[in-house]
Amino acid sequence: MFDLIVIGGGAAGFFGAIQAALANPSLKIAILERGKTVLGKVKVSGGGRCNVTHAVFEPHALSKNYPRGQKELLGPFHTYASGDTIQFFEDRGIPLKTEADGRIFPESDSSQTIINCFLTETERLGITLLKNSAVKGIAPSGEIEKGWRVTTMNKHYHAQKLLVASGSSAKVWRLLEQMGHTIVVPVPSLFTFNIRDARIKGLQGLSTYAKVDIMPKTHYDSKIVVELKSKVEKEPLFTAEGPVLITHWGLSGPAILKLSAWGAKQLHVYHYIFRIRVNWVPDQNRGTMLGLLLEVKATAPKKTVFKTKVTTLPTRLWMSLARAAKISPTLKWAEITKEQLQEFAKQLTECSLKVEGKSTFKEEFVTAGGVDLREINFKTFESKLFPNLYLAGEVVNVDAVTGGFNFQNAWTGAYIAAQAIAAIPED
Repeated sequence: MFDLIVIGGGAAGFFGAIQAALANPSLKIAILERGKTVLGKVKVSGGGRCNVTHAVFEPHALSKNYPRGQKELLGPFHTYASGDTIQFFEDRGIPLKTEADGRIFPESDSSQTIINCFLTETERLGITLLKNSAVKGIAPSGEIEKGWRVTTMNKHYHAQKLLVASGSSAKVWRLLEQMGHTIVVPVPSLFTFNIRDARIKGLQGLSTYAKVDIMPKTHYDSKIVVELKSKVEKEPLFTAEGPVLITHWGLSGPAILKLSAWGAKQLHVYHYIFRIRVNWVPDQNRGTMLGLLLEVKATAPKKTVFKTKVTTLPTRLWMSLARAAKISPTLKWAEITKEQLQEFAKQLTECSLKVEGKSTFKEEFVTAGGVDLREINFKTFESKLFPNLYLAGEVVNVDAVTGGFNFQNAWTGAYIAAQAIAAIPED
């Protein structure tokens, strides 16, 4: 018999168990992990360095990094946020560092540092860790009032309270759904765009700051190759600005990953076939870019277009977009036609690329989906349907952009759930 059983040996599970034990040392706590190893996602996160959180400390600003959960997490972030995460690790002798883009890592640059911290705390606090214990059933216990019975392959465990922190486990979602919870169908989030296009071919490894729009499906017809001049320009569905990385398979980088998170549901509906519009020089639009090109034509007529880069664009990308505008390597500014100038301005600021599929971002697979947010009390992270059932981490329908925000959701939810679990009832 346990006071608390935690389902899931990942970030939210370990953090919840540790925080509950810290808040009430008398609790008898067990973590049930389905596999042979624990903290697998922690191990691979941040390229093996573990991006524990992000240097955004104001709750409102922090919540804006969650496509699903933005409104619900605002209150919880007033209770436990990035600064509290930093304090937790530094209090345990793990110094952290903040990189230029705001991501926060252990100074050791090793996720094993974080894993060792959790395992050490678990042992110190007397928390039972049960591996190879995949959960097959969850049910209110008939033997203990308001308690729970958790069934694994060959054992039954009983606990007064239950914290489900099973991540994106389809089996656990199914168990919760059978109990009566609503599960928002999970779809991939945080992925890169597969693009086969001559304009970016051979430019892999090249990175530049750009603005990227996801265009609505009605904006184009895949059967029509020639652009229709009569077509009305549509507003983009989603827009992101930031570094864009050209890869062997298409586009990646922070701006693309942000779009994949915000557009996760819609892009799943599109079967990951859609168009993006890239402004490679986001401080310009087509009109101002044309004006700049005309100015260069007037002031440097004898120079070749290829060798007169008038933006901060990488040279190889400038040349590739010039070729797309039918500009040859030997063409001088004096010789360029009005049509070529207009097309070049368009390629630089409204470059249309067709996305045909996605690739998972490294090993950090994140899903958009899970327990419906309307069924959770975000003051305690307790189920509104079942007393003494708590949910934290990716098991709920919350996900974030890349940069440590998904872990912060895990820490925050687990901490608040732990405080509610550990509270000693008043007589």
